Amino acid sequence: MSASSNIVAQKYMAPQDSARWQSTALVVGVVALVISVAVGIANPTQFFRSYLIGFLFWLGIALGSLALLMLQYLTGGDWAIMIRRPLESATRTLPFMLVLFTPLAFGMRRVYVWAVPGAILPPHKAIFLSVPFFLARAAIYFAVWMILQWLLNRWSHQQDESGDVKYKLKLTYLAGPGLVLYGLTISFAAVDWIMSLDPSWYSSIFGILIIGGQLVSAMALMIVTLVMVGREEPMESIYQSRHYHDLGKLLFAFVMLWAYFSVSQLIIIWSGNLPEEISWYMSRIVGEWRWVGLFLVIAHFALPFGLLLSRDLKRRPGRLVWIAGLLLLARLVDIYWLTAPEFWPGGIHVHWLDVLLPIGIGGIWISFYVRQLRQWPLLPVRDRRLAEAMERHAHA
Repeated sequence: MSASSNIVAQKYMAPQDSARWQSTALVVGVVALVISVAVGIANPTQFFRSYLIGFLFWLGIALGSLALLMLQYLTGGDWAIMIRRPLESATRTLPFMLVLFTPLAFGMRRVYVWAVPGAILPPHKAIFLSVPFFLARAAIYFAVWMILQWLLNRWSHQQDESGDVKYKLKLTYLAGPGLVLYGLTISFAAVDWIMSLDPSWYSSIFGILIIGGQLVSAMALMIVTLVMVGREEPMESIYQSRHYHDLGKLLFAFVMLWAYFSVSQLIIIWSGNLPEEISWYMSRIVGEWRWVGLFLVIAHFALPFGLLLSRDLKRRPGRLVWIAGLLLLARLVDIYWLTAPEFWPGGIHVHWLDVLLPIGIGGIWISFYVRQLRQWPLLPVRDRRLAEAMERHAHA
C-alpha cells in the first residue's frame, strides 16, 4: 500500500472507544460463562440445552454475514461498500465458533435423543443420525465456511494492498458458487442441529427458513455497528442518511423473506395434515408456547414491518438502531422457540442459563468481532467505487 493510501486507511480506523467496547464485552462474556459452567456442573443437561441456543444464535450472525458478504459482490451498491469491512470482521469469528462447537460434541447425548445409546430409529435415519456421521458432517460444514471466509478476506485485503482489479474479479467469481455452498451447508446443518431434536419431524424448507433468519440477524448487526462507529468523525460525516436508508430497506426485505418462509412452511405442513409433521407445530402454537409464537409474530414481523415502511425512520440511525436491536432479540427468541419445546413440551420453561449462556457466548463473540473490526480500515480504501459511494448527492 502506498504512503498516501496508508494515510487514508489510518483515517478510517475504528474509533478509540472500540477498545473499551472490546474489553467490556470480554469481561461480561467471561464472567457469564464462568457462572454458567459452575451451574452446569450441577445441571449438565440444562447447560447443554441452553448452550445450543446461544451457539446457534451467534453462529447465525457470523454465517449471515458470510452470505451478505458474498451477496454484495454480486449486487454492488453503496450499501455494500459501507458494510464490507464489518461483514468481513464478523466472518473472521468462524474459527472461534468452531472452538465453541466442541462442548456440543461432548454433550450431544444430553441434547439429542437419537444420540443416546440404544435409541430406536427407522433404518433410513439410523445411518444419518449417528454420532460419527454427525460430527463428520459438522467438520465439513465448518471447513466450507472457513475456506470461504479465508478467501473472501484474503483477496479483499490484497486488493487494499495493491489496488489490482483482478482481486475484485476473483471475489465476484467466488461469490456465486460460494452462495450455493452456503445454502447447501446451512440446509444440512439446520437439519442436524435443530430439526433432529425431533427425529420424527421433517420440513422441506426448514433450511431456507434458517437462512432467512441469519440474514435478518446479520443485517441488524451491521446497522448497530454503523451507528456505533458513526458517532465520531470521520465516519460520522461519511455515513449518510441514504446509506442507512439502503440498509433499512434491506432489513425490511429480509424480515419479509423470513416471514414468507415461516408462513409457507406452516401452510405446507398444515395442508398436508400428516400427524408426524403437524405435531411439531401443535407443541408450539397451543398451550403456553403460543405466547412465544405471538411475540415472534409481533416483534419479528408485524412491528418491524410497520415501522420500516417509514422512509423517515430508515434515514434516522438513532431510530433505525432500535429496530435492529429488537430484531436481534427476536432472533434469539426464535431460536429458543425452535428448540426449547422439544425439551419442555408441557409448557414454557425459561431457565436462567437460557439467558446467561447466550450473554456469555455473545460477550466473547462481540469482543472478538470488535477486535477484528479494529485491525483494518472500516472502508475498502482501494475499491474504485468507494469515491462514488462516499459522494454526497443533493437528493440524499
